[in-house]
Amino acid sequence: MGVQEVSWDKEGTVREEDYIFFCGKANENHQFGTGFLVHHIILSAVKRVEFVTARMSYIGLRGRWCNIIVLNIYTLSGEKSDDSRDSFYQE
Repeated sequence: MGVQEVSWDKEGTVREEDYIFFCGKANENHQFGTGFLVHHIILSAVKRVEFVTARMSYIGLRGRWCNIIVLNIYTLSGEKSDDSRDSFYQE
C-alpha cells in the first residue's frame, strides 16, 4: 500500500507487528514524503524500493508471471500556483 504525507526527516524502514514500512525522506519543512507499507508475507517479493524525490517513489515487486512496479506520486493540490504546477510536472 502506498502512503503519502510521510513527514519523517530520514529515509529507512520500520518494522511494526506484521508490516514493514519503507519510508522516504520528507522535504526540509517536513512536508510531503511517500512510503510503502508491506505485509511480511510478501516481503520476499520486494525487489527494489526507490525514493526519487520527496513527492515520488516506486516499489518493484516480483510476481509469479511478471514483475510489478507501483508508483506513488503525491501531486499538487488545486490551490497551488501555475509556476509550482509547471515545475512539478517538469520534474
